[in-house]
Amino acid sequence: MSAITPNASPLARLRSLTGPRRIFTHTLLIGVAVVMLYPLLWMLSSSLKPDTEIFTHPGLIPNELRPENYSEGWSGSGNSFSLYITNSLIVTIGAVIGNVISCSLAAYAFARFEFRGKKIWFGLMLGTLMLPTQAVLIPQYTIFYNLTWINTYLPLIVPKFLAVDAFFIFLMVQFIRSIPRELDQAAMMDGANPLQIYWKIILPLMKPALITTTIFTFIWTYDDFLHQLVYLQQNEKFTVPLGLTLFLDQTSGSSYGAMFAMSTLALLPTLICFLIFQKRLVEGMATSGMKG
Repeated sequence: MSAITPNASPLARLRSLTGPRRIFTHTLLIGVAVVMLYPLLWMLSSSLKPDTEIFTHPGLIPNELRPENYSEGWSGSGNSFSLYITNSLIVTIGAVIGNVISCSLAAYAFARFEFRGKKIWFGLMLGTLMLPTQAVLIPQYTIFYNLTWINTYLPLIVPKFLAVDAFFIFLMVQFIRSIPRELDQAAMMDGANPLQIYWKIILPLMKPALITTTIFTFIWTYDDFLHQLVYLQQNEKFTVPLGLTLFLDQTSGSSYGAMFAMSTLALLPTLICFLIFQKRLVEGMATSGMKG
C-alpha cells in the first residue's frame, strides 16, 4: 500500500485502499447512503400510491401506480399549487437579498472599524445564537401586530434587512478578517471612502461567503414553517409549507397521496439550488469558517 500523507483528503485516502478493505469501505458507504436516502425514496414512492396503500404497504415499489396524485395535488387545495410556490419564492428571495446586504455590512463594520464597545456588541451579537426562536416570537408578534403587518410578507422579509442572523455575520467577519488590510489602505490612498472600499474591494473578494449565505438563507427560509404559520392567515398568501398542511384534515379524509406528490415537487427548488452551488457551498464554509 502506498504511503498516505497526513494532510491527504478523504477521497485520496479512500482511493489508496486496496483489496477487501476497499470493498468493505465502499459497501459501508453505499449502505449509509441508502439509509439516508430511504425517506426521500419512500416519499417519492408514496406519491405514486393510492391513499389506502401508503401506510399498509411499506415497500418502495407500488402495487398500483397512481400518477393522478400529482394532478389532484396541484389543484386539490382550492388554489393551484403554483401559487404557494410563487409565494415561497417571493419570501425567500426577499430574505436572501436582505441577509446578503445587511449581514455583509454588519460584518464589514465589525471586521474593519474600531468603535466604542465593539467587543461587547460583537459578544452580544454572538449571544443571540443561543437565544431560542420561541423566546422572542411573542414580542415580535406584538410589534408586527401593532404595525399592522400580520397576514403580510413584511414580518418574514423586513427583519432580514436588519442583520438579525448572527450566524451569517460571524461567517462573513471571519472571511473579511482574512482579506489583507493593505488593500483597504491602498484604496484609501486613491481616495476611496469606506463605502466604496466595501463595494469595490471587500464585496467581490468575499463571494464564497456570500454564496454560502445565499444558499443557507434560501433553504432555511423556503423550509420555514413556524414563522409563516404565525404571520400568514389567508389561504392566498400561504407558502409551500403551509400549503402542504391543507391536504390534511382531522375531521374528514386526508389526501396523503396528493400531499406526498406536492412534497416531492416542493423539494425541487432546494435540491436544484444545492446541486448547482454544492461546490461553492463547501468552498464558502471552508474559507469562511477556518480562516482568520
